[in-house]
Amino acid sequence: MVSSGADLGEGVAVGPYAVIEDGAVIGAGTTIDAHVVVKGTATIGATCQLHAGAVVGDDPQDVSFDRGAPTRVEIGDRTVLREYVTVHRATDPNRPTRIGSDCFLMGGSHVAHDCLISDHVVLCNAALVAGHVEIGPRAFVSGHAVIHQFCRVGAIVMLSGLSGISHDVGPYLTVSGRSDVSGLNMVGMRRAGLPSVIRSRVKEAYRRLFAASLLADGLVAVRELGIHHDEIREIAAFYAASQRGYSRPPQGHALGNADR
Repeated sequence: MVSSGADLGEGVAVGPYAVIEDGAVIGAGTTIDAHVVVKGTATIGATCQLHAGAVVGDDPQDVSFDRGAPTRVEIGDRTVLREYVTVHRATDPNRPTRIGSDCFLMGGSHVAHDCLISDHVVLCNAALVAGHVEIGPRAFVSGHAVIHQFCRVGAIVMLSGLSGISHDVGPYLTVSGRSDVSGLNMVGMRRAGLPSVIRSRVKEAYRRLFAASLLADGLVAVRELGIHHDEIREIAAFYAASQRGYSRPPQGHALGNADR
């Protein structure tokens, strides 16, 4: 059922029993499989794949939400939504829920209202992202991980399976369990093309940050490494903006020494 008021680009393929509502915008070459629902509040980029049962643009799961509010969802190009993925529209008319380009959302994963998901992000099966969460580029969220509302997850972060994230997670880190930092995401950094000199600088920045009792002291020590380095500037800016507190290694545990 495709509304005459939906805007479908050239070469869009729509499977049986799919519903595309008035106001939906779907980019060229995108594939809509069986039983997919694209609400009228959704804009989907080019060459995306929406697999069976995915729902994009439905109302936020927020009891105070005004269903008449003109809010939207925006999804970039080449993003894949596997079976039964759900992505909800925003509560704020001025800022849509956004998922970037080249993302891969595996079966049963959920992105709630007002989230900002950057490019090349992977959400594994049944990963749950609550409202107002921000996830940086190339982050990897493993299966059944849960991210609390208003948390921020930095670039090239790896969240392990069954993680419960309730604090901000800085760029380049690996987190497991209940928001505990377990190390640096060396594999992710290498795959992103960051050379060993940058990986070493990131490691030293976090050694200094986590050695400090106060965040302000840790940020001073991090900036002493040279704020002209992109990765140092990124780390310092991320933590300076933290409002929920931040994940760190368990007491008595330091980041590993090996570059692996």
